[in-house]
Amino acid sequence: MIPAVFRFWGAQPGWEAAWPSLLGILIIAYLLGSIPFGMLVAKFMGLGNLRNIGSGNIGATNVLRTGNKKAALLTLLLDGGKGAVAVLVAREMFGNEAAQVAALGAFLGHIFPVYLRFKGGKGVATLLGILLALNLWVGLATCATWLATAAIFRFSSLAALVAAASAPLWLWVFGFTATTGLGSLLAILVFIRHGANIGRLLRGIEPKIGAK
Repeated sequence: MIPAVFRFWGAQPGWEAAWPSLLGILIIAYLLGSIPFGMLVAKFMGLGNLRNIGSGNIGATNVLRTGNKKAALLTLLLDGGKGAVAVLVAREMFGNEAAQVAALGAFLGHIFPVYLRFKGGKGVATLLGILLALNLWVGLATCATWLATAAIFRFSSLAALVAAASAPLWLWVFGFTATTGLGSLLAILVFIRHGANIGRLLRGIEPKIGAK
């Protein structure tokens, strides 16, 4: 039988016979998502070990704490790009349902990378890349949500949480109702990965964007 979560995503009849291929797509996308571009960029540009900088996270926000904006931007683009590439390639080769499986695999790879003993990033850039690949307007709306929240409140983590929470809504607004289950799942994972940030926000001690 087809897993219930796939039916929730709007899977079509015949997926039962396709599950071996889908499992292969999931694994390949996971390995792609596991590539720790933040660590590689920091090492290549001589910025040190990200695990010993700031929060120790491997994402673009922590790369920015090195003071190198170019490295942070490159990390953002690469982390988003791996999610987008996984979705676009899977959709081109196998269809929309496979693209959703690839999206999940790439996202899980980023937050639980096998190359870093399953201790990865928080998934925001990869989520945005996935959404942009699934539908340009959904991705742009989610990016705009992040930018607006960051501009108003000056908290990167809060902007990430609001943007992630908005993703299922934007998928629904733009008519991608079969993908809202995936969007909701990825949003939940983003919230889980931001547990420490949520605690600091509630205590009023989360640093604002630009704070030293």
